[in-house]
Amino acid sequence: MGNIIFLILVLISFAGLYKIFEKAGLPAWKALIPVYNFWVLGSIINRPKWWGLIMIVPGVNLIMYGVYGFHVARAFKKRMNNDLIYASLMPYLYFAYLGFNKDIKYFGVSDIKSESSFIKNWADPIIFAVVAASIIRGFFFEAFTIPTSSLEKSLMVGDFLFVNKVCYGAKVPQTPMAFPFAHHTLPFTTGTQSYLEWIKLPYMRLPGYSKPKNGEIIVFNYPDGDTVTIGTQQFTSYYEMVRQYGYQNMNNPNFTIELGGMVIKNGKKVGRPVDKREHYVKRCVGIAGDKIEIKDGEIYINDTKQEMPEHAQHFYDVTVLNKQLQIDEDFLDKHDIYVTEAYVKGYLGEDTTVYSFNMPADVAEQIKNTPYVVNVKKRIDPKGLYSESIFPHNPRYPWNNDNFGPFTLPKEGMTVAIDTGNICLYEKMLSTYDDGIHAITKSGAQVLYDGKPITSYTFKQGYYWMMGDNRHNSADSRSWGVVPFDHIVGRPVFVWFSMKDPKNNPVSGKSIIGSLTKNSHDGKFRWERFMCYVGEEGLVSWKIPVAIIALLGFGYNFWSKRKDKKKKVKK
Repeated sequence: MGNIIFLILVLISFAGLYKIFEKAGLPAWKALIPVYNFWVLGSIINRPKWWGLIMIVPGVNLIMYGVYGFHVARAFKKRMNNDLIYASLMPYLYFAYLGFNKDIKYFGVSDIKSESSFIKNWADPIIFAVVAASIIRGFFFEAFTIPTSSLEKSLMVGDFLFVNKVCYGAKVPQTPMAFPFAHHTLPFTTGTQSYLEWIKLPYMRLPGYSKPKNGEIIVFNYPDGDTVTIGTQQFTSYYEMVRQYGYQNMNNPNFTIELGGMVIKNGKKVGRPVDKREHYVKRCVGIAGDKIEIKDGEIYINDTKQEMPEHAQHFYDVTVLNKQLQIDEDFLDKHDIYVTEAYVKGYLGEDTTVYSFNMPADVAEQIKNTPYVVNVKKRIDPKGLYSESIFPHNPRYPWNNDNFGPFTLPKEGMTVAIDTGNICLYEKMLSTYDDGIHAITKSGAQVLYDGKPITSYTFKQGYYWMMGDNRHNSADSRSWGVVPFDHIVGRPVFVWFSMKDPKNNPVSGKSIIGSLTKNSHDGKFRWERFMCYVGEEGLVSWKIPVAIIALLGFGYNFWSKRKDKKKKVKK
């Protein structure tokens, strides 16, 4: 309904522009050609014609409509504050008001002897900074922060990076009416929606220059985030809570949930469109059409064992003679083990403690060679041990973190047989991801698709398998299943800043000022991760090229100013 209302408003604005062009002495038919009409409108308001090209960009064109409304009102001598506000907020109707009101005449802007200092120095620059940043953020590069340790130690908590959206083809915003630079929640709020769903565009994607490949680190919209509960969405998936507590409790706003030692009141349940779901970053382990299987923690793609990422982490059981070796925050910080990923697992007698540490293999080897460490053993969930938190959450498939599959990822055009036994593998794809919302139910020995029996299904897009390098502490495809191609956003390309989170590193990650003179191990800042390109083999430092470019820019600016001063002196 919102799309229809918006289309009506646009048609009304075009009718208004038709009459505005007549009043301005321009051929009225030009007002009826989308984009070109705003190109021509630039001559009426004495603004650059190329502004009209910005009207192609969804979301940004809504801002530009208001900009045009503001300047058109001034050209018709409607320069009172209430007129300018109305013209900026509802330009569609205001164009019609100006065009069809016979008493309102076109004057142009030549009688405005000097541009208002506010408009010239503040309003126009700010608006176009927002417009330019919105275009860059939406279609080229976007800034992200790594919030969780899922890819530790490849991409780390506290990494600030830029994501390339061009590589796979930038997605056109599906909900273009949104607060600038906010994702799904307004700044300084915990649950206030930052977008309106009055206008919804179909899924569209610009051409990209590559496709997702095995092993690439990819940013995507969280598939399980189509439904969230405000207040708990940052801790766990809504569907995971449903499996744990049941639909009845999750639909009760007064129900309380214990998460991480905190008691949280159940919040409002909301649905989110694809482009407003949480951003996740994982490694693309399997691409569409691949058969994936995990055997004792090792990944096999199409029956070929994959090389473990260099910095992959696992939980290890570490047996320590605790009277001789003290395990505290200093010990963990020394080995860069997060205190949030280390705990006491149990005791063997009075002087022997078993700890559980999440760490890479090289750190595990260091600790194994530490005096008074009795044993270090990687934790592996045995085959056949069913975990209800692991996809597809059905005891028919007794899979777990370390032993999973085999499972073939659907690709576009692939047809699979469907029955009541395997529908749990494909249900979310058929009901939510592949072709809009559909009802998937079972009736006896039949699977019903919108009430009609089906025995097979042909997929309309490809699906991908995403996993964290932090293999035992990552909410990834093992938890919630596949990632559709229309959820894929881009690829991390540049880490420009990195610092430790004091929650994870309470010793070295605490002081900011004191860390300025410390190295990466002892201080808060990970200096070696500053200004680094994200390559296939890890981070590649760009500090020297960036420094050279900055010096050249400074030198050119200094030289230009000095040259201008000499010219003025000669005159």
